[in-house]
Amino acid sequence: MTMATEDILPLFAGYGIEIEYMIVDRDQADVLPVTDKVLKVVAGEYVNDIEDGPVAWSNELVLHVIEVKTNGPAASLANLSNQFLNSIYRINRILEDMNGRLMPTAMHPWMNPFLETRLWPHDSAEIYDAYNRIFDCRGHGWANLQSMHLNLPFANDQEFALLHAAVRCLLPLLPAIAASSPIMDSDYTGLMDTRLETYRRNADSIPSITGLVIPEPVMNRKDYQRTILEPMYREIAPYDPQKILQHEWLNSRGAIARFDRNTIEIRLLDTQETPLADIAITALIIGTLKKLVSSDWSDSNTQNALTTAKLAEILSNSVKNAECCVIRNHDYLALFDFPDQDCEARELWQYLLETTLIGNVDENKEIRPALDFIIREGTLARRIQRAIGQRMKRSRMQETYRVLSDCLANGKLFIGID
Repeated sequence: MTMATEDILPLFAGYGIEIEYMIVDRDQADVLPVTDKVLKVVAGEYVNDIEDGPVAWSNELVLHVIEVKTNGPAASLANLSNQFLNSIYRINRILEDMNGRLMPTAMHPWMNPFLETRLWPHDSAEIYDAYNRIFDCRGHGWANLQSMHLNLPFANDQEFALLHAAVRCLLPLLPAIAASSPIMDSDYTGLMDTRLETYRRNADSIPSITGLVIPEPVMNRKDYQRTILEPMYREIAPYDPQKILQHEWLNSRGAIARFDRNTIEIRLLDTQETPLADIAITALIIGTLKKLVSSDWSDSNTQNALTTAKLAEILSNSVKNAECCVIRNHDYLALFDFPDQDCEARELWQYLLETTLIGNVDENKEIRPALDFIIREGTLARRIQRAIGQRMKRSRMQETYRVLSDCLANGKLFIGID
């Protein structure tokens, strides 16, 4: 449904943040499919979501994942990480009686989705059943993915066009600061952001749903409908005659337009070890997008001129190497007014930090130190790999993810394990 005019926000007037977490048992950290029971403890019945003050909790596709999100758009990032932490603390208290706890990062490192997947069986189950019938949701690409979504508003077609062009250009860089999934099936995959690799392949039978992950350049809502949504609806129609899935949210690109609520939803961010890290990364993304939208570095025509295929190449490199990926496309670097030379992604992020956030983090004094830490010490994926080491001993892996769960519970950045 379309938002009422009085509810529509202009660019950067509010932020919607959604963070998905795994529920695991306290003993072995295996997935624990009890999200419905957690929500029932609070609501007294099986529900899809509940409100916890400024934060809300909701179900996802599978029963071992719970989403914690802003309860409507937040006017600023101030105190958001603490609000998320309060809900995380409350959920963990409920889970104690089920011998469970929340675990961060974007993929469970040893889950077998073909044996352990349990789909949400309550309200909206017909949607999940349709996805499962068409795509078989038992694989990693559906059942073992946790991400942070950032929703940014726009008021009209002009703002949509500016924001979409800017988001499209920034997407390839996101794994280079937010990757947290170097492990799948108890082994390193050779990728820092394995979640994104599995995500982009989860609907291969209907290619238009994901495209190249980077969305195509569009100028307005009508253009978006024609270029992105209509081909997707046509391709899935033979499998979905009742039109259960033919809605904007079927689009699985790395950023999707939600015209029903006048936002663009960025989906490429892996879940971090603490909401502080998620919010800090969000602040840097917003600061960078503001510069792109204002044409301080490049205008939207120049941004849209870079082909989707070229942006997808950079994204692929970023998925594999995260902050260490080397960017050699100087047309891309010019979008940010970066010097005309090859660079590693962490150098570009450092430049963006210095350019966009200096003297501009009064909302939360923890944001700048957290970003300095992430850029200095590397993505969470790199820190996980460093903590476990090359030998991939199961005991070391379990200890690492136990410490990560402690970081989530206590609001701490992950440094490593002794």
